[in-house]
Amino acid sequence: MGYRAVAVFTILAVTFLSVSAKHAHVKSNKLCNLYEGEWVFDNSYPLYDSNKCPFLIQQFNCSGNGRPDRGYQKYRWQPHNCNLPRWNGEEFMRRVRGKRMMFVGDSISMNQWQSLACMIHGAFPRAAHTTRRLGLLSTIVFPQFNFTLMYSRNAFLVDITKEKSRRVLKLNKIGGSVKQWLSSDILIFDTWHWWLHTGRKQPWDLVQYGKVRLKDMDRMVAYEKALRTLTRWIDQSVNTKRVKIFFQGVSPDHWNATQWGKPELQRCSGERQPFRPEMYGGGRNLPESILENVLGAVRKPVHLLKITALSQLRVDGHPSIYGNPRKIGMDCTHWCLPGIPDVWNQLLKETLIRS
Repeated sequence: MGYRAVAVFTILAVTFLSVSAKHAHVKSNKLCNLYEGEWVFDNSYPLYDSNKCPFLIQQFNCSGNGRPDRGYQKYRWQPHNCNLPRWNGEEFMRRVRGKRMMFVGDSISMNQWQSLACMIHGAFPRAAHTTRRLGLLSTIVFPQFNFTLMYSRNAFLVDITKEKSRRVLKLNKIGGSVKQWLSSDILIFDTWHWWLHTGRKQPWDLVQYGKVRLKDMDRMVAYEKALRTLTRWIDQSVNTKRVKIFFQGVSPDHWNATQWGKPELQRCSGERQPFRPEMYGGGRNLPESILENVLGAVRKPVHLLKITALSQLRVDGHPSIYGNPRKIGMDCTHWCLPGIPDVWNQLLKETLIRS
């Protein structure tokens, strides 16, 4: 083969390899789904000590309530085709310096808010902070970073008004909250668990959509209508170039132990290890499907933290009887801290960086 032929062959080969490498890189990125993977034991966890976090309420401090095992604190989430970077407090604070972040939702939202506060404190244990609670709004300020971290209690994300002696859940009205929300640079919404409450736990007497008032409504229908009210407001009123919008996703509970082959009365009590993905028989989560469908119709950028499937595998992560120092009652809904919400916040950080 002559010199010219060798040169041409070399150029073609290098070009082919470059194109192939480029395509391989693109393919790798497409295969990288942070939400598909498994839980891996890692003795370098947890990220903080629950008994040293000044923000943690007793209900989430399972070890402080006498839980004897610590394994539930030592699992990290490992995606199949890429890595979820370990929490880096300095990187996170560079991203949010000078900003106001607000979690809006029920006590699961508070679970994630307190997790993030403890993660920040674990990374900067000597950083000064101030706390304040005014009505349904709780605020933590880290002056060193000019960062404000808030939690606004709002279980339905739509208004409940009192008219005479009746409490009315208004599925197409959010006017009572938007001014507070828009004072933030980053919003993380969450709603689901309270939609199923009945009897004494139901915080409304009538449900209204438009001009129609009903004693009750199919809860899935009501949930979807409320989400559509919120997303219409986002499309019509939020400047998403300034305010980044996230949805927490639907946090699963583990009340029905028959879904993983245990007696129904056991619930989440006594569980010590995560499931492998093929072991969980709970099936598709309907409210998660509704949320994904509603968010799919939003014109402006919103970011869904798809926490449902990965959290379904963590039956061991709930307080069970250790949500109370007297070990009274069973909690298979909330999460022990340190624990699963820490991973939600790692996913929040990665999504924030990429958005």
